Amino acid sequence: MSSIHTNTAAMTALKSLQMTNAALESTQKNISTGYRVSDASDNAAYWSIATTMRSDNKALSTVEDALGLGAAKVDVAYTAMNSAIDVVDEIKTKLVAAKEPGVDRAKIQSEIEALQGQMTSIAESASFSGENWLNFNDDTGTSKSVVASFNRSASGSVSVGTISIDISDVKLFGNDGAGTPVDNGMLNKSYTTANGDATPVNVTYTIATLDITAANVDDTVIDGMLSNVETTLEDMTTAAADLGASKSRIDMQTEFIGNLMDSISSGIGKLVDADMTEESTKLQALQTQQQLGIQALSMANSGSQSLLSLFR
Repeated sequence: MSSIHTNTAAMTALKSLQMTNAALESTQKNISTGYRVSDASDNAAYWSIATTMRSDNKALSTVEDALGLGAAKVDVAYTAMNSAIDVVDEIKTKLVAAKEPGVDRAKIQSEIEALQGQMTSIAESASFSGENWLNFNDDTGTSKSVVASFNRSASGSVSVGTISIDISDVKLFGNDGAGTPVDNGMLNKSYTTANGDATPVNVTYTIATLDITAANVDDTVIDGMLSNVETTLEDMTTAAADLGASKSRIDMQTEFIGNLMDSISSGIGKLVDADMTEESTKLQALQTQQQLGIQALSMANSGSQSLLSLFR
């Protein structure tokens, strides 16, 4: 039955064209944004997961920055410690030279004092971001924490992990907070050595203040100085090794965080990224369907016009 009120063919063609246009609009949106899930309405579950993981990735980026800051602090301390070891090693050679009969100890002492000044300079300048691990007050604290991870549990709770570095055995110089040296740094630790006279006299000194020209200093005292300098060198070498181990751990954690961020980004992409090859193919097909739909609607609408010929 032909009717001028109800054009079933046109209604069907129009419905098909509307569906094609909706699919075409969705495909164009995917191509323009690069996402197949860009809004919660596209896929609520995937959108929620992707949004949460993007937020976690931003937190991990901050962790990566914190690790870089921690690595820089360790690098500064390690570099300064190595330089201080070289200086103390030089002091040891000067003490050995002072054992030579007839040597001018006053000139050697001048060299030692220059080296002692260099040690102080190294320790005081080993500062990064306001922190100095080689020269600090007693009340500064000896445990340093470096932010190392951002964790999310299965229940959704989050936490921040840290790497702790004990710098109590790294300190070269220490003071009581008022600038007075205290006996807790490797280079201002007090030593007492008795000379070899008939009535031995104790000589008290630190590596930073030893004086081979003092009245009570003889070969026996210099031997004691050498022994204590060697002990200090061993302690400094251990401290440098500890700093190196901390730096190695920070570097490994930094590499892990970088790889973790890449993996999370890849996982997010698998959930919400659009396959541009697929979308472009789909776009061409939908554009063809749209053109055919328009032609079909035009043909369906022209059918009612043919009824006029029956009344001519």
